[in-house]
Amino acid sequence: MIELIPAIDIINGECVRLSQGDYNKKSTYFKDPLEIAKQYEDVGIKRLHVVDLDGAKCSTPKNLAVLERIRSNTSLDIQYGGGIKSSAALSSVFSSGANRAICGSIAVKSPELFREWLTEFGSDKIILGADIKDGFVSTNGWLENSTTSVYELIDSFLDSGLTQVICTDISKDGMLQGPTFDLYEEMQSRYDGINVTISGGISSMADIERLNNMNLRSVIIGKAIYEGHIKLEDLREWLQRG
Repeated sequence: MIELIPAIDIINGECVRLSQGDYNKKSTYFKDPLEIAKQYEDVGIKRLHVVDLDGAKCSTPKNLAVLERIRSNTSLDIQYGGGIKSSAALSSVFSSGANRAICGSIAVKSPELFREWLTEFGSDKIILGADIKDGFVSTNGWLENSTTSVYELIDSFLDSGLTQVICTDISKDGMLQGPTFDLYEEMQSRYDGINVTISGGISSMADIERLNNMNLRSVIIGKAIYEGHIKLEDLREWLQRG
């Protein structure tokens, strides 16, 4: 069954959600992200998706103290992204407790360094973050657009052992209108050896059921939980089915 990965997006140490990546369209849900992280663990969630939105915007991790608290107080497998644009930043993320690092902008702007990280740390620890708008990759907290397509980006790292990609459709993110099903089906079909994680637009358990029936492997859920469209008990029941 498809793996469910709840998201915690952080600004100033608080759990928030943006709409379509717009920092001016922010909703705050938990002052202490550890509170909801523990609730996820309690229902049986194994992996947590943590995004440092401050870090993504200013190009260096800014909420490592939150990461450290979640690591110290839960047994969750934590994947962390936002501002990882140097080897020092990557090391700080791992030393603060992340099991996996999500790297997006660096893969577009310094692909050789990203390849070095894949080789040094292994594809089980390094995730390619492909955030797209109209089919092209966006960087720096979605504030800059590139001319690189998502397929060009993935193709460029296949010979470096890439096995994990998180693809976020920015136009869908935080809108609760459902994901771009055709995009993810095509991506997973094209890259059978890669775990393509769906991100952006999940609005209900029906969306998850549909993705599962399409044989997709993992999905990130954010605003749908915080707005009550998907309840913690729904997550528990799904995990018990699996």
